[in-house]
Amino acid sequence: MLNKFLNILFPEFCPVCKNPSNCHKTAPICLACWQAISPYKGPICRKCGKPLVSDVSIICSTCIKDAPAFEWVRSFGIYEGTLREAVNLLKYKRIKRLSGLLSELMLNLKMPQAHAIIPVPLFKRRLRQREFNHSALLAKPLADYTGIPLIQNCLIKVRDTRPQVGLSAKERRKNIRNAFTITDRQFLQKKDFILVDDVVTTSATVRECSMMMKKAGAKNIYVITLAHSNSD
Repeated sequence: MLNKFLNILFPEFCPVCKNPSNCHKTAPICLACWQAISPYKGPICRKCGKPLVSDVSIICSTCIKDAPAFEWVRSFGIYEGTLREAVNLLKYKRIKRLSGLLSELMLNLKMPQAHAIIPVPLFKRRLRQREFNHSALLAKPLADYTGIPLIQNCLIKVRDTRPQVGLSAKERRKNIRNAFTITDRQFLQKKDFILVDDVVTTSATVRECSMMMKKAGAKNIYVITLAHSNSD
């Protein structure tokens, strides 16, 4: 009844199927489209989590040529369809209520043992503009569920960078280079961490974060993301 009442006062249409949005909790995405979000179960690179075309390959060519500092990346789904729409609504339309539902999807992934969960940080100017760090919003329920502490002031972004969208893999790596720093090297010493981000494409950002953390003394870094892009 509440959904019907809200739809009368504030009619919305699902951006995916264009039908009326019928659930305030998932709005503007309708319940049917939300429930159609499914995990990716195909073959992936065992290091960066990139979707692969064959079960025969276990590590992608990029990770063979340039091994990342993290142990592995695991993502819930593919960055497309309703999942992509939901991520964009959270990040760019500031519909923060979706963060809890999206984080619940990430709980379908096996969480490794770790000393702390660290969200990929935003540059301070970007944070002021957006008013929240979407990665931190996704990480908070993971921390609550697992009991692993959420740490937000150990890894910080010290340089503003161009948006990664539209850049090649090489350009992304160059764009993000030296953009992060560690504020508490002692805290990282010989500890295991879960690094959380929303979407990974070429893994340039999580590679850079992991490298800085490893250089500062971290032992193992596991990356958990909501979605993995199918494109390079």
